[in-house]
Amino acid sequence: MSAACLYQCVVRHRRFIPVGHGFRHRTYLWLVDLDDLPVLPWWLRPIAGFRADDHLGPAGGSLRASVDEHLAAHGIDLRGGPIRMLTQARVAGHVFNPLTLYWCRYPDGTPAAVIAEVRNTYGGWHRYVLHPDDHWRAEMAKNFPVSPFFPVDGSYLIRVPPPGERLAVRVTLRRDGATAFVAGITGRRHPGTAGSLLRLAARHPLATAAVSAGIRFHGIRLFLRGLPTHPHATTTRSDKEQQ
Repeated sequence: MSAACLYQCVVRHRRFIPVGHGFRHRTYLWLVDLDDLPVLPWWLRPIAGFRADDHLGPAGGSLRASVDEHLAAHGIDLRGGPIRMLTQARVAGHVFNPLTLYWCRYPDGTPAAVIAEVRNTYGGWHRYVLHPDDHWRAEMAKNFPVSPFFPVDGSYLIRVPPPGERLAVRVTLRRDGATAFVAGITGRRHPGTAGSLLRLAARHPLATAAVSAGIRFHGIRLFLRGLPTHPHATTTRSDKEQQ
């Protein structure tokens, strides 16, 4: 199934203001090369599918071309260099990735950028182009709505080292000089084989649906605790393609 690999992960969220709230969720993620996406046997396709339109690409089109075009709009030409994507695959016809990461390199292996592709429950997507430092840390202004319980302000501090045997990604939202929210993904690599996929899918059935359900469950809990909301407009497909 190509050179792809899998990560058995723990996702942690911790909100600090205006009320404290946290949770952890177990799942699994794929790390794939956009030039060598997994081609699965027919009997595995219901639990692992990769489509460009699941990631801001054109329906039936090339995800690699979509990412290259986005980088070109930011003055970056990879000249065919590799792009590795960390994401959840489509499972049973459903996919929802709050965060997809792309590590983009020039042909000689030099890092060019990291793309953080964010999806919200309003139907919108946004891609942040990051230029991490030598410790794979970057900062960016928040300019896209994610949670109805936070306005669109503040900045993200993000650490995105390329996955190896271990995966460790951390995102911190800062507002008015204080830490408002922290999310982390940690994981351990497994080979991208049919056996590994079946084992992980059995441990985490309907993984993408579980993510969507979990977001709504914790949103309801926060709403019932009286946390004020900040309404955000729904983003259309044409809006997303311009971002």
